[in-house]
This record gives sequence, structure tokens and C-alpha cells, in this order.
Amino acid sequence: MREDILKALAADEDEEQKLEQISNVINLYGGKRDSLIQILHLAQEIYGYLPLGVQKFISEEMDIPVAEVSGVVTFYSFFATKPRGEHTIRVCMGTACYVRGGKKLIERLQELLGIELGDTTSDKKFSFEIARCIGACGLAPAMMIDEKVYKQVNPNQLESILAQY
Repeated sequence: MREDILKALAADEDEEQKLEQISNVINLYGGKRDSLIQILHLAQEIYGYLPLGVQKFISEEMDIPVAEVSGVVTFYSFFATKPRGEHTIRVCMGTACYVRGGKKLIERLQELLGIELGDTTSDKKFSFEIARCIGACGLAPAMMIDEKVYKQVNPNQLESILAQY
């Protein structure tokens, strides 16, 4: 089974190296089931995202059901099953941000980027997500691009913010 998964994923040498790195990470954690989240984080760093093939590979290597791996990947928003853009935009939708205009930021960003939540622009520049809370409640609405937090954002500022990237 491992060989089939390797063949399906490893279209080139670079892919095979990534899978070997993931295998090394699993071995580092001793393949322990309770280390799955840490392993998935590192696998995502190595591979860039966690498509079903990578999830199957991890499942096989750790000898746990693929449904369990997939359940963890789809439950936590910090895991991606599709390639992400160069920059990740997260609009806060915590209570304060929602009440103070977070939804308007989302609508305007969808217009500007031409994509829906969870998608990546065709030029692979931006991925667009929501966050439940980014800890800037007193200065809502807030959003992040990568690790930079933008506070008290209004829809009219979005074009100039995006232009920086």
C-alpha cells in the first residue's frame, strides 16, 4: 500500500523527498497516535498543504485509519487541503469584529480578490480565510495578512493594504 501511495504522489523526485521527510517526522515522534496534530503541522510545512494522498500516506505510516487523519485535518482550520497562496488573509469574525463590520470586509475582499472564502487567487498570491478571533477585539474589525494584524479596518482601506503585497 505504501508503495502505491508513493507512486501516486511522487510524480517527481522532489515529491518523493517530501514524503521521505514526512516519514522521518513520523519516525521522530515514534508514530504515536497522540502526536498526530504535531505530525500534521510538520507535514504541512514540508508539503505545503495536506491533500488526501498525503493524508493516506500519513495514515499508512502511522497505522491509523485515514478517516481519523482526515477528521483531524478537516476539523482544524489551520490545516489546508488545497495549495495556499503566497500570503494568507484572515478576517476576524469574533463577536466584536463581526458586530463592527467584519462581514463587510469579507464582502469587499471577495470583490477585490475575485474569490470566495477558502479559495486562493489564480495567481497564487492570496489565500482567503476567516479567523474566529485574533485578539484585537478592542480595535475591531481586524484582519491579518500572514502574521501582520490590521486593526480598525474599513472596506475603503483594503485596496491600499493589498497593494503592499
